[in-house]
Amino acid sequence: MVYLAFTIPKAFGFEAATRSVWRSLRTMLLQAEHVLRARPWVVEDDHTAKKLAQLGLLIAVFGITYGAVMGSFGGVFGERFWQVVFSAVKVPFLLMGTFVLSLPSFFVVNTLFGLRSDFSYALRALLATQAGLTIVLASFAPFTVLWYVSFSNYRGAILFNTLMFGSASLTAQWLLRRFYEPLIRRNRRHRTLLRAWLVIYAFVGIQMAWVLRPFIGNPDAPTQFFRQDAWGNAYVRLANIIWSFIGG
Repeated sequence: MVYLAFTIPKAFGFEAATRSVWRSLRTMLLQAEHVLRARPWVVEDDHTAKKLAQLGLLIAVFGITYGAVMGSFGGVFGERFWQVVFSAVKVPFLLMGTFVLSLPSFFVVNTLFGLRSDFSYALRALLATQAGLTIVLASFAPFTVLWYVSFSNYRGAILFNTLMFGSASLTAQWLLRRFYEPLIRRNRRHRTLLRAWLVIYAFVGIQMAWVLRPFIGNPDAPTQFFRQDAWGNAYVRLANIIWSFIGG
């Protein structure tokens, strides 16, 4: 029996497949470490397409990880399973969608400031920052699970996840400044563009998050990918809330 336990996996190629999976996982974790340490090679101008693909894969894997945990509030069985799936898809889509929609205007601003020649490096730095944000977010997943186990309040779950996203975003800003240091040393106008990117990204990100909600899903409501009023405007809704509060 012991002999069969070792020979059957080899015969069917399970051992080689397992080694391949562990090798890929090790490589991915090593790349994640380099992103978090802001290693220069991550944004250097060589093998650009390969690096962008690697960074995109990190965003997808770690985004799906946190998204699945985020959507597990209220359970993972029955209809709630689909909320886990929806949230796993939505988190990386939110981050990458916001990134892609913000790029054209940022490219125009770079061109207007006469820094278009540096945009390739800036693109890699921004995408590496997105990967760093997602990695940090995934590292918060155990805290989210602990919160879900400890508390059953839906609004509390929303506020807690908002805190997790906010904390990951603050860490990402520190990473972005690290990646942007060579550009700022080359031309100080990049510091202004760095601030412009943060404004553009936040503006687009808030609206994207509004459209893609719910990310957690109320356990007492039917599970759905979009809400019926998903295509509203987050800023109009916010203005109405403020106006109604001021007007009593």
